[in-house]
Amino acid sequence: MSRKSYFLLSLSGLLLTPAFAEEPAAVPEPPQIPSAVIDGEALEPEITILKREDRTIHEYRINGQLYMVKVVPQAGAPYYMVDRDGDGEFDSRHREPGDVAVPQWVIFRW
Repeated sequence: MSRKSYFLLSLSGLLLTPAFAEEPAAVPEPPQIPSAVIDGEALEPEITILKREDRTIHEYRINGQLYMVKVVPQAGAPYYMVDRDGDGEFDSRHREPGDVAVPQWVIFRW
């Protein structure tokens, strides 16, 4: 093959390349962003702090239900009162190694 025919063949390949090129695909529209959740349970507890003469009390509520009370006395270590099973009766919890409260969440309620 001569140089001239090689050059013409290469030039014709370059000239025909745009003819074989496909049109770029149209860019799809972005998906709609879902609206914020308005209904449902509160994700964070409501904390009410009550200051008394000899102690400070922290009340923890979720959806209006009191589930834990932290009492910080003016002198001494803080302690907790925890409603472990949701029956309204509180158990005393002190800061001891063997006194661990396992986290319990309500997954479904009906």
